Amino acid sequence: QVQLVESGGGLVQPGGSLRLSCAASGSIFNIYAMGWYRQTPGKQRELVAAFTSGGSTNYANAMKGRFTISRDNAKNTVYLQMNSLKPEDTAVYYCNAVRTVASTKYIYWGQGTQVTVSS
Repeated sequence: QVQLVESGGGLVQPGGSLRLSCAASGSIFNIYAMGWYRQTPGKQRELVAAFTSGGSTNYANAMKGRFTISRDNAKNTVYLQMNSLKPEDTAVYYCNAVRTVASTKYIYWGQGTQVTVSS
């Protein structure tokens, strides 16, 4: 299967920045979509940003203009640059990947990395 490892989370002040990384390993063949989600206690996990199967990007409205998703195909790594952070951005951020094998879709999640925005 695919293993996803997130890194780069931490504590920042409002208005600060963080850069998250997600490295994929294992059976990484035929991964056609990767992205970032976030979740706070008692709330549903929500989309932050993602690369679609067509190579375009998709951002949630609350993040658009502040967050930027990028990738390094040679390193099998996806990044999330987070600028102008707000307290409401505090959450556990999860990396996500979708892989298709023999016409079957598999969805993978990382363990998550904590982002806390507070003064």
